[in-house]
Amino acid sequence: MDAVTHLAPTVGIVAACDFLAVSRASFYRQRPVLGPSALPAPEPTMPAERPAPARSLSEAEREAVLQILHQERFQDRSPAAVQATLLDEGQYLCSIRTMYRILQQEGESGERRDQLVHPAYHKPELLATAPNQLWSWDITKLRGPVKWTYFYLYVILDVFSRYVTGWMIAYREGAELAKQFIEEAISKHQVPAGQLTIHADRGRVMRSKPVAFLMADLGVTKSHSRPYVSDDNPYSESQFRTMKYRPEFPDRFGCIQDSRAFCQQFFQWYNEEHHHSGIALLTPAVVHFGETQTVLAHRQVVLDAAYQAHPDRFVRRPPKPMSLPSEVWINKPVPSGEKTKEGSQ
Repeated sequence: MDAVTHLAPTVGIVAACDFLAVSRASFYRQRPVLGPSALPAPEPTMPAERPAPARSLSEAEREAVLQILHQERFQDRSPAAVQATLLDEGQYLCSIRTMYRILQQEGESGERRDQLVHPAYHKPELLATAPNQLWSWDITKLRGPVKWTYFYLYVILDVFSRYVTGWMIAYREGAELAKQFIEEAISKHQVPAGQLTIHADRGRVMRSKPVAFLMADLGVTKSHSRPYVSDDNPYSESQFRTMKYRPEFPDRFGCIQDSRAFCQQFFQWYNEEHHHSGIALLTPAVVHFGETQTVLAHRQVVLDAAYQAHPDRFVRRPPKPMSLPSEVWINKPVPSGEKTKEGSQ
């Protein structure tokens, strides 16, 4: 290998290995043991300066173009409009792209027109640890008997228990209707002032002054989703999906009385019979009215009896019922460490 190392600078590694019948793979594999290569390192060379293209503008021509672009009559016009005006006047300076390039080099190629600046909407981060702390409400359309006719379903949902605390069907969306609807729901459940937060999207009715004044008078904190972010109001959206995917949900309702009759049965089932996967397969009424521990204790008795009868069927541990989440979030905050980790991916 030493012979190859000494011969390589003269004839090259390939020729040296062939002459001495040494495998190049063996030479390269043992090369770190032999130390750094004996080949002289190439002298660093400075990159050659790129010559200016022959067709580029001279410095004087560039300054002339910039002065014309700075003229008062061209200060609010685009390079394309400037060139068109100059051509109509019998003058050609340079291409439109060259004008843009000159302006960019001077830091003058930004948007000069007034632009609509959207405010920075805060991401709602709402927590509920018990019923009547956080409600979510929304309005959905129910198709009427003929095309382009609708009935409007207003629904308020308790986020922690998933219990529908109020619903109403009307012929239209309206701020006064929403105000009356929310006021009746709060009065019915006797929610004390300062305890409740009501979340909604940014619909016209949700942001109306009558609704905002009512919540201020009742000591209710109002919260809104960010524009065009459906994930900020997931619980109401999920409840509407559950309703509209029921087998008995009709394509159209014959009249408003039909829609009210359907919703009367649906919300009775939803609150009293629907075993919700998000609340340990309990019904919303059980969670909302504080019967959780009683029901879970009864389920544990049943599971204990099943375990005593057939312990071999439960391989890892004795069975336990699902536990109710202790907290429910709308947009749970991400710890700062996880944010940094996600941002680095």
